[in-house]
Amino acid sequence: MRDAVSVKIEAAPSQHHRSGVDSVRLGVVVGALGVVFGDIGTSPIYTVQTVFNPEDPHPVPISPDNIYGVVSLIFWSVMVIVTLTYVTLVMRADNDGEGGIMALITLLRRWAGKGRRTALALAGLGVFGAALFFGDGMITPAISVLSAVEGLKVVDPGFGEWVVPITAVIIVALFSVQRRGSAAVGRVFGPVMIAWFVSIGACGVGGVLGHPEILKALSPAYALGFVAGHFEIAFFALAAVVLSVTGAEALYADMGHFGRRAITRGWLLLVLPACTLNYFGQGALLLGDEKTSGAPFFLLTPEWARLPMVLLATAATVIASQAVVTGAFSLASQAAHLGYLPRLRVEHTSESAMGQIYVPLVSNVLAAAVLILVFAFRSSAALAYAFGMAVTATITITTLLFLYLARQRWGAPLWAVALGGGALLVVDLLFFAANLTKFVHGAWLPILIGFAAFAVMTTWARGRSIVTRKREEMEGSLQEFVDGLSALDPPLLRPPGTAVFLNRGKETTPLSMLSSVQHNHALHQHVVILSIETSPAPRVPDSERVGIDDLGYSDDGVIFVSARFGYMERPDVPHVLSLLDPARTEGPITIGHASFFLSKLQLVRGPEPTMPVWRKRLFIGTSHITSDAAAYFGLPLDRTVIMGARLEV
Repeated sequence: MRDAVSVKIEAAPSQHHRSGVDSVRLGVVVGALGVVFGDIGTSPIYTVQTVFNPEDPHPVPISPDNIYGVVSLIFWSVMVIVTLTYVTLVMRADNDGEGGIMALITLLRRWAGKGRRTALALAGLGVFGAALFFGDGMITPAISVLSAVEGLKVVDPGFGEWVVPITAVIIVALFSVQRRGSAAVGRVFGPVMIAWFVSIGACGVGGVLGHPEILKALSPAYALGFVAGHFEIAFFALAAVVLSVTGAEALYADMGHFGRRAITRGWLLLVLPACTLNYFGQGALLLGDEKTSGAPFFLLTPEWARLPMVLLATAATVIASQAVVTGAFSLASQAAHLGYLPRLRVEHTSESAMGQIYVPLVSNVLAAAVLILVFAFRSSAALAYAFGMAVTATITITTLLFLYLARQRWGAPLWAVALGGGALLVVDLLFFAANLTKFVHGAWLPILIGFAAFAVMTTWARGRSIVTRKREEMEGSLQEFVDGLSALDPPLLRPPGTAVFLNRGKETTPLSMLSSVQHNHALHQHVVILSIETSPAPRVPDSERVGIDDLGYSDDGVIFVSARFGYMERPDVPHVLSLLDPARTEGPITIGHASFFLSKLQLVRGPEPTMPVWRKRLFIGTSHITSDAAAYFGLPLDRTVIMGARLEV
């Protein structure tokens, strides 16, 4: 395991958001429409259809009362979970402008560092929520693209047998272009989604004009009456109603790219009205003809426009899938920085946008998983049972973490947290409980994926702590090592040149440096011991990037350099060396001719009961996917030396 530099988490004061995010320009809002709202904006394609699906194990009978109740329940679920919970409350909990469940975990870990066991336990729960997002990244492309292509069956039933093959081709195309990044096509995402929201809103208006009495469902009395008067039906309906809020987590996760105000305005001014009109239009259509329940979204569209709508829906679902896939890339990268995953190979696909990255391993795993889901489930209705479980679990965990932070960090009154937060949690838990009833019908899938990802993430974090402790014993004190250099007799040979030894911190000696002295009895004239630290901040300015310590000797040519990077940044060692002040480096640092030394550990299973055997095997197996350290840290391959050691876990 090449773990020359491990991640150190240090508390950093919150900074103001970047000015480019704070200024809400039209272009920013359009960009947010193209990236943030793809998932939640395509939910009308399959939500109402799934609620009234006659093949559901707990079907909702079609009747005027049930139609009013379901449409009202969808509307108020969106208002409570998306508008109130996420847009109004949760999006205020940012980590230096960045959002998402990993941001909440980072904030909680700051409290855990102060000895708060509750915060540490909740951070662990947050890791499980992050693990569930990988399941979301697998299910969203499958169900979204399937639901759009299924519109071909409305245009011509003869296309039914082509739905799965066409979906598979689109999925393959989607993942094949990931390496090129979304920068080239990102400029068209916003306009396509604007066309999408205007179109579904217009179709909704047409449906409402046909049966305007559906607008009565705007009253929460219909939603409450449906739940209270027909609880045995409404409870099971919640498992499908929750599909209307899929993508709510994306609003929070992508906050760092566009800012809270841009996302809020896009939601309130276009996305929410368009989706609401479409849901009410579908309800109105069902009031006029119950036989349209098989595909109310596409049947709401005028017959002449159905084929164009299928094409537009396919484009919109591909954009929605792209947003979730890139979100999975960002999550994996952040998890690696925070120590929950090994160092992964990350390729930046844009010179101007740091957030646009490509993680080959994650992309390949997601592509294979999505194709398996498409061929195994073969319809959006079958996948809907699995989709809802991932959504409800993530929303519940996010709400719980936010409420803790609201109370402990911002000092929100206990009564407000208990009453308001308790009400929100009751809603979330009702949705979660309803989806548990679909467990044997597919809801087990995201839970299985979540537990698998959670096991990998927590095992890696635990294994790293074990390796760190044993490695410290092998390395010994750095200060004692430096003190002993001057006392060596005969003295070390100090050939000219610069050697850079990457290390985990200032406390211990780099293994590669130990080996060089012990076996070669030589050390370069200028030595830089470099440690990379990951800050909870997304990015660190160059003015705060480096710190230099002469380790008590100003003339021995050995210095310690600490370099701080944000968890959204990729470490660049040559860039760090270029920032060093020559007056403090005890001699010239010849970056163009420096040699770089990395330490490599060969992990083997030992007899100590540090972890169960299966976790030891998982940890060692996971270590094999660690990316090449030289490439990760931007080191010149022709001047990088790797020296290894064997370590038992």
